[in-house]
Amino acid sequence: MLTDLALDALWEYRSTYEAPPDFDEFWTSTLAEARAHDLGVRCTPVDTPLRTLDVFDVTFAGFGGHPIRAWLRVPRGVEAPLPAIVQFHGYGGSRGSALQELTWASAGYAHLQVDVRGQGGVTPDPVGSGPAYPGHLTRGIESRETYVYRRIFTDAARAVDAVRALPEVDPARVAVLGNSQGGGIALATAGLVPDVAALHAQAPFLCDFRRASLVGGERPYVELSRYLADHRDAVSRVFDVLSYFDGVGFAARATAPAWFSAGLMDGIVPPSTVFGAYHVYKGQKQLAVWEYNGHEAGGPDDVQAVLEGFRPILELT
Repeated sequence: MLTDLALDALWEYRSTYEAPPDFDEFWTSTLAEARAHDLGVRCTPVDTPLRTLDVFDVTFAGFGGHPIRAWLRVPRGVEAPLPAIVQFHGYGGSRGSALQELTWASAGYAHLQVDVRGQGGVTPDPVGSGPAYPGHLTRGIESRETYVYRRIFTDAARAVDAVRALPEVDPARVAVLGNSQGGGIALATAGLVPDVAALHAQAPFLCDFRRASLVGGERPYVELSRYLADHRDAVSRVFDVLSYFDGVGFAARATAPAWFSAGLMDGIVPPSTVFGAYHVYKGQKQLAVWEYNGHEAGGPDDVQAVLEGFRPILELT
């Protein structure tokens, strides 16, 4: 069943989100603080049974100089420099096994699979937070300085810096992508690092927070609505904080060619929130709409379309 507006209404929908006047100043200073730390990229070879790919365990400095982990996969025997893909995972997940997510390296790219801090993987978040609803979405939501996605989005921008520092990679040919939370992080990264080459945001989470809190009936957005149910006097403050982290704000600043997708039966990410970001996206864009799909959106069909679309942009030979 449909979980949001009908398709005609989605094409007409426009988010009420407005970026705060100092949105850009906040993020410029946040990234400058992070980049004051040595990037410190370290790549350790990983022994795997793969015959066509080489895998490395990567560490680099993210927000606060904190160590962030990732997998790097590169096609074996292919001459550098390569175009690169930086991928972010879904909510509560991890970078997974060294033997997962082999598509992009198998297609000829250097592939950096980032492990989001403080979630299900191996990258800790050493920063504590005040009271929060169980999960990640309201951690540190007392202020824009302490909100968890300030750290996560900064880590993501630094991941692009890190992959560009690798001798295997052409720094001018780096794309960002992800599904769900990963799509939201990729969208934020495209807004923060304006010269990334391309973006794929599949059913992106973290967009149009105000509407999502009202119509999103499943986790993670329900974490936000339940937090506000208990903190009745915090609504104005919370949405002021979230205005610095909304994917609609980043979409209005991103210019890389972009592929979005949405499933109209998505109960996790309301489709209208995806359309809200898509409609204001500043660069060349397209949106794949899947009427009978949920949070997986187009699944492998999205990936195939993006593989084909990225090839000429990233000059993959």
